[in-house]
Amino acid sequence: MLAEVLQLYRFTAEELVMAVNAIKAGDLEQAKAAATAVRDLKSAYFLVMDERGKVEKLRKQVAGAVGTGSLDLSAARDEIGRRLALLRDAGAG
Repeated sequence: MLAEVLQLYRFTAEELVMAVNAIKAGDLEQAKAAATAVRDLKSAYFLVMDERGKVEKLRKQVAGAVGTGSLDLSAARDEIGRRLALLRDAGAG
């Protein structure tokens, strides 16, 4: 869906550029088309942002809690020490 919405956004932006160019060339009838294109571009922008938000939310759900918390180096050091102690004890036995 995101790809289609992005394509719609690009198409609407192109329409706006064409309408603005026509207005610059003296075709004031295109002012209405430009206003419509601006409205459509705004709608397309919000669709893009909404879809990107959905994609990002889905990525976070798939990844779980990976990357969402802060890194606790002290806890990591303690865990490494604990595991090394377990390995030392297992090697001696």
